[in-house]
Amino acid sequence: MATLAAVPYYICPKCKERSVDIDAREGFSTQAPACRHCGFGFLFELLDDYYPAPDTGLVVTDQERRVLAIGRGVFEITGFPEADLMGLDLVEVLHFSDAKPVELAREWGVRRLGEHLSIRTRGGSEKRVIADVFPAYDDDGGLLVALTPQRG
Repeated sequence: MATLAAVPYYICPKCKERSVDIDAREGFSTQAPACRHCGFGFLFELLDDYYPAPDTGLVVTDQERRVLAIGRGVFEITGFPEADLMGLDLVEVLHFSDAKPVELAREWGVRRLGEHLSIRTRGGSEKRVIADVFPAYDDDGGLLVALTPQRG
């Protein structure tokens, strides 16, 4: 009996466009796949398909939690433009009320979904968010952090 190999799911950190890719390569090259919708340079691989809310903002970090890319919606949630976040520790710059979900995803390579946290916006006010944290499955490591404003 043949077993089916898992097909990798990808999401663009900039525009949130989802896609699948069999070999994790761009065409016949050795490059990682790029977004065909907005042209962003890399896609983030997920184990399962993920549907972010329309007002969710995506942030990609390296292994040390330093911001590598931010997507549409992050400015609206945090008040920080991309230039002010690049290279900074995401947990420190946004003053996460609890770093545990980020650390568990980083150290153990597990997803943390539906984490209720508060962050501090650029204006200094506290904002409640729901965070979904995904570890990277490539050699570079890192994280994809989805921030969605809480209602009510």
